Amino acid sequence: MSTPASLRIVPLDSKADLDRFIKLPATFLGSDPAWIPPLTLERRLHLGAKTNPWFEHARWKAWIAYRGDKPVGRISAQIDSLHLEIHADDAGFFGMLDAEDNQETFDALTKAAEDWLRSEGMKRVRGPLSLSINDEVGLLVDGFDTSPYFMMGHTKPYYGARVDQAGYHKAKDVLAYVVEPDFPAPKVMKRLLGKSKQSIRVRPLDNKRFDEELATLRDIFNDAWSDNWGFVPFTEAEFKDLGHTLKVLIASELIQIAEVDGVPAAFIVALPNVNEVIKDFNGSLLPFNWAKLLWGLKVKFPTSSRVPLMGVRKMFHNTPLGPGLAFLVIDAVRHHLVARGVKEVELSWILENNDGMRNIIEAIGGRDYKRYRVYEKEL
Repeated sequence: MSTPASLRIVPLDSKADLDRFIKLPATFLGSDPAWIPPLTLERRLHLGAKTNPWFEHARWKAWIAYRGDKPVGRISAQIDSLHLEIHADDAGFFGMLDAEDNQETFDALTKAAEDWLRSEGMKRVRGPLSLSINDEVGLLVDGFDTSPYFMMGHTKPYYGARVDQAGYHKAKDVLAYVVEPDFPAPKVMKRLLGKSKQSIRVRPLDNKRFDEELATLRDIFNDAWSDNWGFVPFTEAEFKDLGHTLKVLIASELIQIAEVDGVPAAFIVALPNVNEVIKDFNGSLLPFNWAKLLWGLKVKFPTSSRVPLMGVRKMFHNTPLGPGLAFLVIDAVRHHLVARGVKEVELSWILENNDGMRNIIEAIGGRDYKRYRVYEKEL
């Protein structure tokens, strides 16, 4: 009987290592019909210190697990100085976790991340975040039979069990909801608007004032989410980078802004589900997939869409006008989606204890169909 090859955990040290790190999930998820390989170029940009402004306030380290010469797993560890400044909780994070179905491999990978975080003065670790609370959040623990939407993660069921056995416990669950955009407007939302509707105007983003509009969206988002669990604000550089992506991917009417007495108070962003277009690309835009991508987004348009960004200013939280504003921006954007042939919209992610937002989504027929878990462990 042959002896199993010994396990080695090796830190990334070159561009070749990074490429291997990016492509490694296909080893474990490639046989899963629900998994959609992300674009390799997008992953390189996401993980590049020169191309992702998140690295202006954060640092990371990453490792690949090998059995002999065969890569069998990966993980990253991150420290976000902005998170520490806001929360003062001595927490670091792990992310980008993918591995073979082997407890030894999961234990060794998480230990590598924990040891580095501990050496950097962290006292607890949470994850997965890939790389931040404003990126892919949590490990899929329910909803494995459907494909992930753009910028949402996917794993196999054994991942969660392996993380549990590595000594982690649940910190928070976040949910993905799905809804058909041609829903009938619920009467309860119309009643909420009532006397205030004369002072409310909903409009699309004005491309002629794009930078100013982008600053407005960032201001609303950072205010709206500031009391949420794990919140870290978008920096100006991060939101500017996001704005470039939005400008390329979507038409201005898919970003709707609600104003109260002329002051921006709420907004929503609906992205075409890029994953629907790239599902057969195997992560590559070459030689002709770039043209297929442009055709699929600009001409044909996907039949599904995702709402990754939405917010209502905090001053309207816990008031009748708050859910009314949320409904108004949802209502405004969904008509444009229906006109483009969109049949399904994902709203993600939603904190499991965000009863206000969950009630709004469920009032329009939304159902939570995926659950992602953020784990935690004391170091």
